[in-house]
Amino acid sequence: MVQNSSPSGAWSSVEIAGHRASVLEPTEPHPHNLAVIYLHAVGCEDLAEDPVFTAELAQRGLRVIAPHSGESWWSDRPLGDFDDSRTAEHYVVHDVVQAIQERWAIEPPRIGLVGVSMGGQAALRMAYRFPGKFPVAAAISPAIDFHQWLERPTAQTDIVPGLRKLYRDPEHARQDTATLHVHPLNWPRHQFFCSDPLDHWHEGADRLQMKLSSLGIPHQCDLVTSAGGHSWDYFHAMAPRVVEFVAQSLEQEHLRLPV
Repeated sequence: MVQNSSPSGAWSSVEIAGHRASVLEPTEPHPHNLAVIYLHAVGCEDLAEDPVFTAELAQRGLRVIAPHSGESWWSDRPLGDFDDSRTAEHYVVHDVVQAIQERWAIEPPRIGLVGVSMGGQAALRMAYRFPGKFPVAAAISPAIDFHQWLERPTAQTDIVPGLRKLYRDPEHARQDTATLHVHPLNWPRHQFFCSDPLDHWHEGADRLQMKLSSLGIPHQCDLVTSAGGHSWDYFHAMAPRVVEFVAQSLEQEHLRLPV
């Protein structure tokens, strides 16, 4: 069923392995058949209802699947609230990738990861864990140091209860953060992340860029632009730059493929 449409493309809702996902079909798909997996924030906002990201993605002809996983943090930890038989990460890495292959005949490395907040940290973490499959990843306001929130009283935030279903304590969670999954010899060839200096998650992004720099790992980041802190004003302000980065990087990956 079509949820939303515009001159640049149309969204539809599909089921992948028993879970709902939103699919963007641009009016003029990229000639090299490129795709993006979008990972949502903890608010579970549906990308199909976001005209800013829709316009940026469709303008560049990027086909998109935006799966819905609830407050799973897209982790590789069991969470009955999401699925009894598969983790959210496994769902993305296997089921969503397979759906892209079957629907559009697009295979890695022509599939990029994009995420916001909760989804941003996951896009980076999955790219660090599977750089061969996801050599292109971009994150807006990534909630990297989520382990720190486990030290806060549950009453302070609705983020904590979800995390406590996944991790037994802050150290258990810290070991699963994107920064701890960076491999000094194997990394995604194209990575970009950005964070508003006023964002309460900013320190994690700053620590990540320091680690990448110290290891000599190529990356791009913007940790100075300010446009509203951790908010959709900032997410939308950075959308054109992020989507352009992903489109150009996927194009470079296409050129790497055997003729």
